Amino acid sequence: MPASRSTPLRRGIAAVAALPLLTLAACGYGSESKDDAPAKVAAGSKKTDGLDSVRIGYFGNLTHATALVGMEKGFFQKALGATEVKPAIFNAGPSEIEALNSGSLDIGWIGPSPAINGYTKSNGQSLKIIGGSAAGGVKLVVDPKKIKSLKDVEGKRIATPQLGNTQDVAFLNWAAEQGWKVDAQSGKGDVTVVRTDNKVTPDAYRSGSIDGAWVPEPTASKLVAEGGKVLLDESSLWPDKKFVITNVIVSQKFLKAHPKAVEAVLKASVETNKWINANPDEAKAAANKQLASDSGKALPAKVLDPAWKSIQITDDPLAATLRTEAQHAVKAGLLEKPDLKGIYDLTILNRVLKATGGSPVDAAGLGVG
Repeated sequence: MPASRSTPLRRGIAAVAALPLLTLAACGYGSESKDDAPAKVAAGSKKTDGLDSVRIGYFGNLTHATALVGMEKGFFQKALGATEVKPAIFNAGPSEIEALNSGSLDIGWIGPSPAINGYTKSNGQSLKIIGGSAAGGVKLVVDPKKIKSLKDVEGKRIATPQLGNTQDVAFLNWAAEQGWKVDAQSGKGDVTVVRTDNKVTPDAYRSGSIDGAWVPEPTASKLVAEGGKVLLDESSLWPDKKFVITNVIVSQKFLKAHPKAVEAVLKASVETNKWINANPDEAKAAANKQLASDSGKALPAKVLDPAWKSIQITDDPLAATLRTEAQHAVKAGLLEKPDLKGIYDLTILNRVLKATGGSPVDAAGLGVG
């Protein structure tokens, strides 16, 4: 059943979710790569579902490794045949949700909090989570001269990527568990939360304007390269040390109209994940090559190597952890208790997994039907 109108997002999150579509300075929204090279289509290929193209969104983060590697190695294009893959690179979850809602994006890789926000804000009408992609890859990195233990975080300035984003919610929840009070909207309290774009967080750390950051890879490893110390790996706070960091979402309109195209993308996603896990070093290089193509700059080994090691690639969307993350957002005062029933549709993914000899994944009671 779709989320009820009686469970609206609080004003701060609603404002974030309503942000206009952002563009990537290096590529421009909707561009395929920095040099706009056309996708390679095999001779004799047929269009999937009669589509000229499928628009796929993702971030320039290693936590979106499936999308990065799938693009660079051509897994998505191969699966879609003569239907052209059109990548779109985003800087933030709300802008990707806005693109999905406006019809300028079909399928995307995204974090759990934007997916939850998009689903609840649309009363369960905008999107479905259709697969998993990555777990882990989030750390609390601090200035070791100012913070030597977890208790020293009190009274300090800690950066998160954005108000209400996945890492912001996680840090606010962790701070509350330490007994510290923080106003979620302003970020002020026993700890000061500074919402800072991941691209400028290393500069903020270098200048001393923040004392640490709760951030995803590769930003965490960039801070370590600047002299920071990993004080806490978020995976240590979760059962089995796994929590969802990236999922695959699709516009419900696109899912209904073009299920064969969705299945093709999911087949490519599963194939990509299998290849990544079987060829970690080659996959790491492929992800970095795509990052360089998208942004014009590859990651140095001192950042790339440790960042890559902390990310787990998985087809499982880890639905139970998304439910927990939603509870954390409610606890922080960023979200009214949402009705997430139906946010997952894992039907196609489980069909793909069965066909490839894999095990089915579970929606933790939040699936369709």
